[in-house]
Amino acid sequence: MTEQNKAYLFAGISVLLWSTVATAFKLALRELSFIQLLFYSSIFSAIALFIYLLASGKVKLLKETTPKDLIKSATFGLLNPFIYYLVLFKAYSLLPAQIAQPLNYTWAILLSLLSVPLLKQKLRPVSLIGLLVSFAGVVVIAMRGSFASLEMVNLTGCLLALGSALFWALFWIFNLRDRRQPAVKLFLNFAFGAIYISILTVFCKELRLPSPFTLGTTVYIGLFEMGLTFLFWLLAMQYSRESTSIANLIYLSPFLSLVFIHFILGEEILWSSAFGLALIVAGILLPKLNLRRGRR
Repeated sequence: MTEQNKAYLFAGISVLLWSTVATAFKLALRELSFIQLLFYSSIFSAIALFIYLLASGKVKLLKETTPKDLIKSATFGLLNPFIYYLVLFKAYSLLPAQIAQPLNYTWAILLSLLSVPLLKQKLRPVSLIGLLVSFAGVVVIAMRGSFASLEMVNLTGCLLALGSALFWALFWIFNLRDRRQPAVKLFLNFAFGAIYISILTVFCKELRLPSPFTLGTTVYIGLFEMGLTFLFWLLAMQYSRESTSIANLIYLSPFLSLVFIHFILGEEILWSSAFGLALIVAGILLPKLNLRRGRR
């Protein structure tokens, strides 16, 4: 198998797995609170990442962790997984999956906006157009296409889903400045995140053992939403000759997710959810396509 084929393989696995997690969230939230879901999934994620470090021989890199690195991980772990997933899971508990998932996907839009003050990047005109297109998609989803009656889905849920996108965009920007080995810093982030959520779970008296099926769902979320899939994606980028060709595959994920949401959760997919998602993705891709044309 060629290096590029390996890249497509790992990218395909990542896209497929990330397409299923919105469905897994809703299945787990049928029995668990959003705090309980984060408690179990973050612990399983930290365990899985530690096993990966052992299996890959990278666990020795933990010995090179400095006090400054630990402070970074403690801070990043507070942002992701702790705050990010608390907000995201609460949003999923209030909204249909077909609405929460695309609203959370607006993190790429917010990343462009935050890059202006935090990374000193310029907002090009085409990027501004893309932001407006994506924002139109958010409005279509939130209003469920019913503009005449101004009937909106749960406003709190929508704000939380958008808020989770903001936290993820912030985490992404701060993480760019962290030059540590990806698997090591990801494990440490989740180790601290698991500590934070354990304290909150005990404080809120939310600790209880779920049914075997729901427990299995939290294991799945911990492995394939929070942990190992990120490593698969990093491998895909590593093997690829042209990272852009791989990176754009991620935009298949939210559309595939609607398929799982419909057939497993039984949600009737509204035209506004699909069309709004298409607008969000189009707005994200527009600046990238324009940039590639400018390089030719």
